Amino acid sequence: MKIHEYQAKEILGKGGVVVPEGGVARTPEEARAVATRLGRKVVVKAQVHAGGRGKAGGIKVVSTPQEAEEAAKALLGTTLVTFQTGPEGAPVNSVLVEEAIDVKRELYLGLVIDGAAQGVVVMASAAGGMEIEEVAEKTPELLLREKVDPVLGLLPFQGRKIAFGLVIGPKLVRPLSTMIANLYQVFLDNDCSLVEINPLVVTADGRILAADAKMDFEDDAFFRHPDLEYLRDTSQEDPLELRAREADVSYVKLDGTVGCLVNGAGLAMATLDVIGESGARPANFLDVGGGANEEKVAEALRIILSDPNVDTVLINIFGGILRGDMIAAGILAAVEGTEHQDRRIVVRMLGTNADQGRQMLQASSLNVSLVEDLGDVAEAIRASN
Repeated sequence: MKIHEYQAKEILGKGGVVVPEGGVARTPEEARAVATRLGRKVVVKAQVHAGGRGKAGGIKVVSTPQEAEEAAKALLGTTLVTFQTGPEGAPVNSVLVEEAIDVKRELYLGLVIDGAAQGVVVMASAAGGMEIEEVAEKTPELLLREKVDPVLGLLPFQGRKIAFGLVIGPKLVRPLSTMIANLYQVFLDNDCSLVEINPLVVTADGRILAADAKMDFEDDAFFRHPDLEYLRDTSQEDPLELRAREADVSYVKLDGTVGCLVNGAGLAMATLDVIGESGARPANFLDVGGGANEEKVAEALRIILSDPNVDTVLINIFGGILRGDMIAAGILAAVEGTEHQDRRIVVRMLGTNADQGRQMLQASSLNVSLVEDLGDVAEAIRASN
């Protein structure tokens, strides 16, 4: 789950990470009130779950409360389009109004779960304000990495090592190493998958603070954090992904035209590869799970068909507990007699009751192509494109 910058800063501030003074506003009048309270030049920042806000006009520096009100009025209720939102953009329902910072230097600091390292990795760079992927590609020598031992945790010398590596000066080594330790504790306490401060700034008056903040939580750990659920902003989420979560289906929307319904994450990833090899692009990742029933399969297929970009559906199932006849019944329930009746559906079905499932689909009025192996799947996808 992603959260807004102002929410991340609230959590970081409680965890001992220094953040700029400010407040969230949902109306222009509230923005003016926050700016009046701060009593100095402020920054008005659109709150969306995406980066690139500055280049898209979503961040405005103003000098007076009146200007803060006008800036908020220009942003609230609009749709902000950045390189991360795609052309559809993201709605701006709130703005963060906070003190403008006299920045002397911009740095990058982040914590992420690294599969290759099998644990949490602290990353830092002297190239703050840039996308970390761009830094890693163009100037890898500026990227510092420290793997955190899952038993010992982040050790004090690792924080100092990063601070010295950023060459921030002896007076800021202790404050930065303390901030890194606090950031790791916040990461751990909240079961985060990502915490990113970009930029982490050194101010002209010698402070070091988080000028921006991004925080993602691990969804599978939410049973330990029911208090964090209120932070979710469903207006920032894809409607189909939201619908899939409510149906307990693992679904990620992609930008292709071939909708996929698969049981098992490994099989789903292999299916996406097959679609790519066929010259097409997948419209989604969808794992319906091994314990699904007819209604869950039907709802998963309805979600896929609700994507207007989908022109072909690929169903790749290896039946175990999820039987072939149950899958076929779900397909028929979702498609037969609807406006999707003639939609091209390619089905590869193996395992328990697969023969019965194939017979049910063959006897239906649907536009179904039954295939046996992944080579046939690729050929069928090519034929439909």
